[in-house]
Amino acid sequence: MDVVQTIEQFAWIGWIVLILVFVTIEALTLELTFLMLGLGGAAGLIAGLLGAPLWLQVVVAAVVAALLLLFLRPRLLNRLRQGEDPTPSNVDALMGMPGAVVSVRTATDGQVRLSNGETWTARGDPAAPPLVPGMTVVVVRIDGATALIRPTLEENAP
Repeated sequence: MDVVQTIEQFAWIGWIVLILVFVTIEALTLELTFLMLGLGGAAGLIAGLLGAPLWLQVVVAAVVAALLLLFLRPRLLNRLRQGEDPTPSNVDALMGMPGAVVSVRTATDGQVRLSNGETWTARGDPAAPPLVPGMTVVVVRIDGATALIRPTLEENAP
């Protein structure tokens, strides 16, 4: 038997393995990308079961997967994310949060108490005015366990 005929005869096994791999990856990522690729693989499998040659099976799988990725996936993601809470959480919730300098170790290093009651190690911008206790600041970024802060606009006013 010819190698090409053998591959075409058992292509359905390859399609099933490919579909299972894509569905498994999708179960781990939950972004619907690999689900669309798996559905494209299912279309290739169906084309093969209907007697299409291997090249046509691959074309059908690729076209169906591309169409699903372009048109169905964005709609499904929007539908899934409709009920999401848009409130930032964790470190994202700290960005822009006001606070007050509690203690100063150096001109750019100290501790700050944020408006949510948490006390963080803080580091200021060397180009900004030196930190002094009681100074009103705002969180610019979180770097590990250190809040990068800058004085608020009221502190910069003369």
